Amino acid sequence: MIGDLAHVVGGYLHDVFVVKLDWWVILGLIAQALFTARFVVQWIASERVGKSVIPVAFWWFSIGGGLLLFVYALYRRDPVFILGQGFGVFVYLRNLYFVLRERKQATA
Repeated sequence: MIGDLAHVVGGYLHDVFVVKLDWWVILGLIAQALFTARFVVQWIASERVGKSVIPVAFWWFSIGGGLLLFVYALYRRDPVFILGQGFGVFVYLRNLYFVLRERKQATA
């Protein structure tokens, strides 16, 4: 029984991570890495000051990851993912605009 389960799980993992691996999956993995990086950047920045902060790099990683995942979703023809990432990129761009506008006003 355990041997059968190991064979089924091994076959599944081989199919997902070896057979289906192509350039689009690699693009999706890079996009996911950018999303992970944004949380690491936010966590480190918050730990340094002892409160929750969102540095500008968070928004840049969000935009990069969101755009790549949007392209990936378009290729995969996934309407839920397309709508979610499309809206997310808009929100990230808007937040970055606010941050940059505030910085410009502060220097003026």
